[in-house]
Amino acid sequence: MSDRCRTAQYSACPPTVYRVNFTFFRQAARISVSFRANIYSSARTFSMKPVFLDFEQPIAELTKKIEELRFVQGESAVDISDEIERLQKKSNELTKSIYAKLTPAQVSQVSRHPQRPYTLDYISALCTDFQELHGDRHYADDYAIVGGLARFNGQSVVVIGHQKGRDTKEKIRRNFGMPRPEGYRKALRLMHLAEKFRLPVLTFVDTPGAYPGIGAEERNQSEAIGKNLYELTKLKVPVICTIIGEGGSGGALAIAVGDFVNMLQYSTYSVISPEGCASILWKTAEKAADAAAALGITADRLQKLNLVDKVIEEPLGGAHRNHGELMQRLREVLAEQLRTAQDMPLSDLLDRRFDRIMAYGQFVEK
Repeated sequence: MSDRCRTAQYSACPPTVYRVNFTFFRQAARISVSFRANIYSSARTFSMKPVFLDFEQPIAELTKKIEELRFVQGESAVDISDEIERLQKKSNELTKSIYAKLTPAQVSQVSRHPQRPYTLDYISALCTDFQELHGDRHYADDYAIVGGLARFNGQSVVVIGHQKGRDTKEKIRRNFGMPRPEGYRKALRLMHLAEKFRLPVLTFVDTPGAYPGIGAEERNQSEAIGKNLYELTKLKVPVICTIIGEGGSGGALAIAVGDFVNMLQYSTYSVISPEGCASILWKTAEKAADAAAALGITADRLQKLNLVDKVIEEPLGGAHRNHGELMQRLREVLAEQLRTAQDMPLSDLLDRRFDRIMAYGQFVEK
């Protein structure tokens, strides 16, 4: 068939028919992808067996006893529910006791817990109609940073965050949550997109730091981070940042400059990891606990220094113990901060952001 015949054939059909059909298929595809993502995320979260850290071993032993008693009760006519309830109460009290006196080094362990919710888990729980966008339009797509368009409480927003992996294959694909320059340039592209369409930006920070590889340095890692810092200071839309796990150095800061900065109770935020600091100062990572204490990496400490606005309380035993409870708390905080930011005139919002940044590092001797 000639090109002229093809043109005549397609032009014979009303163009509106094609538009309706394509719209239908696009919507169906989005619903399908969203449904699969939610099911996959939920299945991953609830199919994993609890993982206990070294200082949680007493809790692990009690949990094992409770599971054994529940198994016995299921196989026997003997009612031992009172004993199970007693042990469960004892386990909760023990967890409270242990978590009430965590050292900075132990908080660092909790912030890296393999079952903590990651950025895509937050997006799945807090947002609807998420449409991921890829690539920096310069070099490549970096899977260590995810982002795109979504709806939060019915309002269109742009979401950006670091993404680690659950299993070995995904960890390698995500580069263990350590972005390369193209990841930060992708984030910057999404920020400019948000500014163009006047959409608020929500960021989720969870990275040990920017990737220090040779290729990343050749593609100007420091410039990519510095450019993001510069652009975030003057972005003409509300920006709300939440540190959900590790907040490692400039790799975290590149998407953590905003009008409000939140930290989860057991997340960390620092110029360097405790192990990295110990390796530099003491030439051994065995001094990581001392480094963690000296760095002041915990949420409470950083709030006292006015570096973060709000510390969000985590469920008993950490965010990995109860994703749903944490998501509800975070939703309320983000909704309130978003309303506050959107009620402010743009000039006041930018002035407040500028003053906030310029206050970093200032101190008064008494």
